[in-house]
Amino acid sequence: MKVLPFLSLRPRLPGSLPPRLPRLPGPRLSAALLGATVLELVVLTGHLAAYPFGLTQERVPQERRAPGPPPGPPTLPGSPAAERPVVLLHGFIDNRSVFVLLRRALARHGRRHLASLNYSPLTRDLRTAAELLGRHVEEICARTGQREVDIVGHSLGGLIARYYVQRLGGDHRVRTLVTLGTPHGGTAVAPGAGLHPIVRQMRGGSPLIEELRLPAPGCRTRFVSFWSELDQVMVPVGTACVDHPDLDAVNVRVTGIGHLALPVHPAVAAAVREALESQEAREGTAPSTGTSSVA
Repeated sequence: MKVLPFLSLRPRLPGSLPPRLPRLPGPRLSAALLGATVLELVVLTGHLAAYPFGLTQERVPQERRAPGPPPGPPTLPGSPAAERPVVLLHGFIDNRSVFVLLRRALARHGRRHLASLNYSPLTRDLRTAAELLGRHVEEICARTGQREVDIVGHSLGGLIARYYVQRLGGDHRVRTLVTLGTPHGGTAVAPGAGLHPIVRQMRGGSPLIEELRLPAPGCRTRFVSFWSELDQVMVPVGTACVDHPDLDAVNVRVTGIGHLALPVHPAVAAAVREALESQEAREGTAPSTGTSSVA
């Protein structure tokens, strides 16, 4: 992966825990937290303005794949026919409008098949949302003629995608899963946790979180998890890291931004794009676990 000005890779031994956050001086951390909070408010204001435009499901393209045999093996990397679709999955009480900027960035760099899925905030079980995602992925593969997709999930959306990949056999369809501020280990901060069943499932120690700790031998999907040291929704912040001995995972540490800014920040968008593209160079390599930093 090309090293961007804000990106530096520091591999760690397989099976080791995510690195501890450095102890930053109080004033410096306070200034960073203040800046991140201001940015969160700006992002929230913009997102509230865009929110109504994402309430409806995305319009399915009119063109349909002609009937015929199943699609063959992907062609050589770099060929337009080899472009895997990217599925974007939003977080709790949100919709596809959160990915407007990320979607635009991916489209500018040649991604031709981009799809967003809205799931209802009334969904009471994450497993149900994962099954819906599975049907959505199958429809996209049938329509585009591709065997695999990439998925980018924000917050709860990343957890839904992980359940689909790890527990419902979605690793046969998903090449790379990128998560942004997703509570892989469960979070102690879950607004409305006593009121909404699907939010209770995001808490640490919930049956669903424990289910994701079960063995997952042979899982084919590569995981890239972005986590922020200033994410006030992930408690502790390290819960947004993928820590599972059977999964091929890289955890990317983000500095200077909070939870809402993860899907809209241009630096994160560039890192997400490179994470998706870097898989081509990894074909045939052994699974690995590592960490990265985004400043």
